Amino acid sequence: MRKRLIVSAASALSLFLAVPASAGDFQPGADGVGDPYYPTLGNGGYDVSHYDIRLKYQPATDELEGTTTILATATQDLSRFNLDFTLNVSEVRVNGRPATFAASGDQELEVTPARPLAKGSQATVVVRYKDMPSTVKKYGGYTAWRRTPDGAVASGEPVSAGWWFPSNDHPSDKATFDVSVQVPNGTQVISNGVLAGTTSQAGWTRYSWRENKPQATYLATLAIGKFDITQDTTAGGLPVYNAYSKDLGDNAAAARASVERTGELVDWLSGYFGEYPFSSAGGYVANIRSSGALETQTRVSYGPGLFAKGSNTSVVVHELAHQWYGDSVSLSRWSDIWLNEGFAEYAQFLWSEHENEGTAQELADYIYASRPADDPFWTVKPGDPGEENQFSGAVYYRGAVAIQALRNAVGDEKFFRILKGWPTERRYGNATIPEFQAYAEKVSGQKLGDLLNTWLFTPSKPAVGPVAPGAAAVASSAPGAETGAGKAQTQLPVEPKSWKKIQDAASVHEDRH
Repeated sequence: MRKRLIVSAASALSLFLAVPASAGDFQPGADGVGDPYYPTLGNGGYDVSHYDIRLKYQPATDELEGTTTILATATQDLSRFNLDFTLNVSEVRVNGRPATFAASGDQELEVTPARPLAKGSQATVVVRYKDMPSTVKKYGGYTAWRRTPDGAVASGEPVSAGWWFPSNDHPSDKATFDVSVQVPNGTQVISNGVLAGTTSQAGWTRYSWRENKPQATYLATLAIGKFDITQDTTAGGLPVYNAYSKDLGDNAAAARASVERTGELVDWLSGYFGEYPFSSAGGYVANIRSSGALETQTRVSYGPGLFAKGSNTSVVVHELAHQWYGDSVSLSRWSDIWLNEGFAEYAQFLWSEHENEGTAQELADYIYASRPADDPFWTVKPGDPGEENQFSGAVYYRGAVAIQALRNAVGDEKFFRILKGWPTERRYGNATIPEFQAYAEKVSGQKLGDLLNTWLFTPSKPAVGPVAPGAAAVASSAPGAETGAGKAQTQLPVEPKSWKKIQDAASVHEDRH
């Protein structure tokens, strides 16, 4: 499901108050935001505030026709700017005037407006396009658009937007979304946020979805097909909207038994992370060949393979935890992935405690002891794993053990204040690991640099495990490892009851590559 990768004229008043820039002052915007892992993702020179995406899709032929309107503000004097997009474009207009455009690279759409855009000015960019998305392969043969027997799904990390709408495709530029899709009668459309309405005419039905909170482009999703749909509200009145392909076969019951607990689990997680940040919750399970999941905002995408061994609430907890850690508070750069995955994994540890299937400490001890020092697992730095290891198990497991080490260092009272306060203070924004460290140090009153450096940025096994206060250190080698002058076997801690389900959910990250 996931793949590695490599504005209008100024107001009349401002014309009197400021000297207009000369033509020579206008420069092209950068073709990327300079992300250390994916330097060509996103673009420079503007910020997007809203996407209005209007599509027409024919499942029988995979023909997608669209018009996307982008509201943006220039952050420099722009002679030209780029959008990230992979489909065939027929027309671009900027502030109502035809613009010239050209495709380059894997996803660059270079747009030259008829009139340059002054810094601070507003722009309305309209892009018309038509293509068969599943046939468009980029980044060495990847497509984020997958056909199903009765439709298609668009979902992927770190890229998926380019297969259905043009965008500034980087989490650092979040925006609100309106998604309106016309499909043949009998076919349904699932997307983010709240279903604002449906209309039918001449054999076609249009579904209109709205996400009114800032959303990263990779967290936008689209599922088209024939679904069994359930709608409900939580005890607090939050709408919950779930959908299941009608042809999930043996996985159907387990999928429903897991995802239908979404409302309950949102309420439970709110006790740890604070008020749920969005206007709806839910998920969908489409008939695609996948055992992965993606925390698409408000409407999680689950692969049917996740439920091949039965129900798994642990994976639902993981993806719902992302609504706070990853969706509401999004990473500023992809190297900060621990802020997403470490905390979502740790939510599974907390769920294990809640279900009396192993405490977070027992899980952390088990992970630490079961991996010998020479295991490549320990060479991955969760705080900066590199593009090739961004979704490595170490980012999840070692990343969660690092959080348990933090919990032990600051004590439960301050730890749970940090856990809830961080997504509350940074709601709807972006963040880096150093910013999280500064926040945790402010709340705890402790310096945490050495601890986080040991667990997040050192490519070797920490000499001492995440020791609970007053407890003895867990042995640092796995059964069968050599110790001292002999070859005695150390005793591995008892496997927590939740461990197998947590491992089953590990395909969440294994399938993202």
